[in-house]
Amino acid sequence: MAAHHKMRAYAQAADTRPAIQIEQYTPLVKKLASMLVARLPASVDINDLIQVGVIGLMEAAKQFDPAQGVQFETFASQRIRGAMLDELRREDWMPRQTRRNSRQIEDAIHKLEQQLGRSPIESEIAEHMQLPLDEYQAMLGECRGIGVVHFEDFQDDEGNATHSIDNIADEHGVEPSAVLSDDAFRNALVDAIKLLPERDQLVMSLYYEQELNLKEIGAVLGVSESRVCQLHSQAITRLRSRLREWT
Repeated sequence: MAAHHKMRAYAQAADTRPAIQIEQYTPLVKKLASMLVARLPASVDINDLIQVGVIGLMEAAKQFDPAQGVQFETFASQRIRGAMLDELRREDWMPRQTRRNSRQIEDAIHKLEQQLGRSPIESEIAEHMQLPLDEYQAMLGECRGIGVVHFEDFQDDEGNATHSIDNIADEHGVEPSAVLSDDAFRNALVDAIKLLPERDQLVMSLYYEQELNLKEIGAVLGVSESRVCQLHSQAITRLRSRLREWT
């Protein structure tokens, strides 16, 4: 990645800070990188995320002001995540075919939910998409619950713009953060999670509440780490399908 040449400059800028501050929060960088990479294609190298995350940590150490009344870990987490997401956007990590596959899975789940009145099982989704089950599961592993949005996502499958001007943020519109803090959205999200299949609910609980990594969740469920990745991706896609009106 392009981060290599920046490391020395940021290290020099932060060298007046106690070294223990950087070293103490390095595990935080690794934790945030692990959580993010679980939602990304296998082609994304976690070490690259950790590297840019350390840069974000150094920036946080340089900019942190205790007088603001915010804990350093909270402040640093925002900078670390921001550095990782910025690098992912610059590197254009998501192949267009993978984005297309993600949309197709979400559309299939949405249509089947309307038809069946319940969450479809994997074999039903695969059949609807006219795919063998193993190919559908492999597609899930590649998509990993896409969450980062590119401006190019507002193009059609041939790469042509689709009224891109309509997708530029309205300065008078509602901020995404405001939507997340809205009681109605929170209630809708809770309801959507309750409607997930039991196994998907367990994966979400272990990952987001208990903060287990994919390998640990696999040990709990008795499945492989790659299978947990597929289940996580499918759970996220189910939620995206049910919360379409909020996105």
